[in-house]
Amino acid sequence: MEKRCFISIELPENVKKEIKKIQDSLPKFIGKKTEIQNLHLTLKFLGEIDNDKIEKVREKIRKIDFKKINCEIDEIGFFSPKFIKIIWIHLSGAEELQKSIDNSLLDLFEKEERFMSHITIARIKSVKNKKIFLEELKKIKFNKIDFSADRFYLMESMLKPGGPVYKILEVFKLR
Repeated sequence: MEKRCFISIELPENVKKEIKKIQDSLPKFIGKKTEIQNLHLTLKFLGEIDNDKIEKVREKIRKIDFKKINCEIDEIGFFSPKFIKIIWIHLSGAEELQKSIDNSLLDLFEKEERFMSHITIARIKSVKNKKIFLEELKKIKFNKIDFSADRFYLMESMLKPGGPVYKILEVFKLR
């Protein structure tokens, strides 16, 4: 049986609380805010994979020898002003770890074309006035918070009617 999997960094509570404040100050939209317990940084999305491939992923990423990383949430944004679908918070500091994970899985998965280190905080279906929405979004101020990440996770994502439910499959420590 296949599982929908990804590799991620979990966020400390103080970062999640700051993101919740940002979510609460977003301009009005039709869509969904990411549940606080589901906020994370995806380092690599693996898609639907079977248990055999999950084991191969585990073996390869267990070999990654990487130091703890210092991360910072530092900017709010979106991917395209034409089609505002995702509102994100940029997270700096995880790019080299992502490359290391990407390189370790090259014989199993395609390399990320352009990794953009972000935390999805809202999925937008529609906004009444795009111009006003973007102007209001630019006005949001928040505390840049840095934190140290000493582990990353292999996760399973189970899609449910109320939103995704994530399950940790394995934890990988950074030195």
